[in-house]
Amino acid sequence: MTKTKKLSLILFGLLVLLAACGGEDNNQQEDALEETGGIKELVHHYSTEDIVDENASITSEQLIVTDNEGNEEAVYDLPEDEFFVSIAPFVQQTHPCEIHSLTGCQGEMVQEEFDVYIETAEGDVVIDETMQTEENGFIDLWLPKDETYTVEIKHDGKEVTSEISTFEDDFTCITTMQLI
Repeated sequence: MTKTKKLSLILFGLLVLLAACGGEDNNQQEDALEETGGIKELVHHYSTEDIVDENASITSEQLIVTDNEGNEEAVYDLPEDEFFVSIAPFVQQTHPCEIHSLTGCQGEMVQEEFDVYIETAEGDVVIDETMQTEENGFIDLWLPKDETYTVEIKHDGKEVTSEISTFEDDFTCITTMQLI
């Protein structure tokens, strides 16, 4: 094989590799994941930090990051066996939501403690602990996928019980749990 053919094959291989990997964007995504310690840490970073130059929303399958004009910057796949859901318990004020905006949704009860109890349809306890809402008024959870859960939340003598599920295309933003 001639030097020219070898060089052509190497260049072709590099072009295919760059196209398949998304070039610089993919490297930025990998760097972001590496810097934060993985997808869960990246989600937590968006959920709890005051980020003004990017928006992030999370579906049942992906974390989607856009700039302030709505231009897609990065898409990250979520773990195959876990489902992210964010719950905003409320007393008086809520908003309709299906796909959670990590950088935009705001719940009523900010940095307050709640007794959270979650069990599977079979009665297996998944969570039974006191948890605090973030500055956005939400409790972020990672639950096993493809399950139906009973969620009970208590706070200051009030409580709510609701059923949620973690199947593909289920809601990642729960704003319907009113404490009474």
